[in-house]
Amino acid sequence: MSTPTAAVTDTARPATLLLWRLLALVYDFFPALALWMLVGALFTAGYAAGHASRENIHPFSALQWVLWGCCWGVTGLYAVESWRRGGQTLGMRPWRLQVVGADGTAPTRRQLWLRYAVGTLSILLGGLGLWWALIDRQRLTWHDRASNTRTRRLPKPAG
Repeated sequence: MSTPTAAVTDTARPATLLLWRLLALVYDFFPALALWMLVGALFTAGYAAGHASRENIHPFSALQWVLWGCCWGVTGLYAVESWRRGGQTLGMRPWRLQVVGADGTAPTRRQLWLRYAVGTLSILLGGLGLWWALIDRQRLTWHDRASNTRTRRLPKPAG
């Protein structure tokens, strides 16, 4: 049985284990993939309406970059709005992770978009910003520091 003091400590402790963050990221890949498929289907339907069926989009064309930008944006909307509505994405829920401001309050949209942008850069650099948490004294990632937010691990529900 846990004491009230232990519950408060568990709620306030940061998500220090990189494993929890990585597992949440893997889980969040699947809703993101579904969103990318939707964006790709809408993009293809819009593109195909005015072109012959045998024409392909060159992989380095401006149109391809627009598609990538749309996928990045819709994934950002998913993450930011999930964080705004309770601090958790679908992938964070099973691992009881929550994003909060550094002072424990709800972060602003600006903070969350900055978190998403720096997190994207971190992943593009091979996860370097995530691995940084292993050597950081406070176990913070690049996106935690840049956006002045924190990821904390919630206590197990009673029952």
